Amino acid sequence: MKAVALKAYLPIQNPESLLDVNIDQPTPVGRELLIAVDAIAVNPVDTKVRAPKNKIEADFRVLGWDAVGRVVATGPDATLFKTGDTVYYAGSIARPGTNSEFHTVDERIVGRKPVSLSNAEAAALPLTAITAWEGLFDRLQIAQSKESKPKTLLIIGGAGGVGSIAIQLAKTLTNVSVIVTASRRESIEWCKSLGADLVIDHSASLAEQLRAQNIQQVDYIFCLNNTDQHWQAMAEIIKPQGHICSIVELSGQVDLNLLKSKSITFTWELMFTRSLFETDDMIEQHHLLNRVAELIDSGAIKTTLNQVLSPINAENLRLAHAQLESGRTIGKIVLEHWPA
Repeated sequence: MKAVALKAYLPIQNPESLLDVNIDQPTPVGRELLIAVDAIAVNPVDTKVRAPKNKIEADFRVLGWDAVGRVVATGPDATLFKTGDTVYYAGSIARPGTNSEFHTVDERIVGRKPVSLSNAEAAALPLTAITAWEGLFDRLQIAQSKESKPKTLLIIGGAGGVGSIAIQLAKTLTNVSVIVTASRRESIEWCKSLGADLVIDHSASLAEQLRAQNIQQVDYIFCLNNTDQHWQAMAEIIKPQGHICSIVELSGQVDLNLLKSKSITFTWELMFTRSLFETDDMIEQHHLLNRVAELIDSGAIKTTLNQVLSPINAENLRLAHAQLESGRTIGKIVLEHWPA
């Protein structure tokens, strides 16, 4: 089967950083599904895993953690889907990725594709929707109720893939006022179009900008960009007994004591945790993807797709990786259709 893979970890400008290859087609076992992949999306995790390092793989390594496709076979223990179903999912970082014509995935982290979306529109959603959902509701524990006490949520990095869906989920399902950060005209307008109540600039003082809007502190912070850079600011603007969640790993050390006097809860979100450790509640990703599909099909939220490349090949994947590494991507980049 066709795939895009690597053996060496090289700068994306190197034509050998991602290669068009042919590899063996997998066979589903246990609760796995065999998916004929129709569309894939690219995420920052793809570029981080591919980033240059002194390592050579013995066999081709396939990356990619977002896909839409058709179930063409099921493992003997699979019960949630049948052959012919169209699905969307984000896969597991511990397994071969979705940048291949066929892919096996545990059915417990797979959802039904939203029927109102094209394959490309749906492929933009799984990884970021899972991250946003788990971050907002599992980690920050924001109440899914319009009747709850009004509170404030600050999303640092609102225009990227996770921020784009987190804005919509928060506005649709909760009673929080959604403040986001963005610094360019086009990213500010994108965030506003998704429902953000207020947009401030993450390159300037967050505290001063909030005070200018008569906002002294916020109840929740969802950090999607540079945890190190924003640590001091987050400690300053979070309310006592507030909650901070980040998806961006630290590059150095930070002072946790800054959170102590306010009794602040800090937590990480990694959407791969459930699949990586096969947690007892792994099937929650199946349920939440189906819930997101319902919200999409009802018109409550929309896809975060912003660019489509075709076909799925190494050249276009290198282009998508380069765009993500520029740090200026708005929404999601999707690739569809395999070369004939």
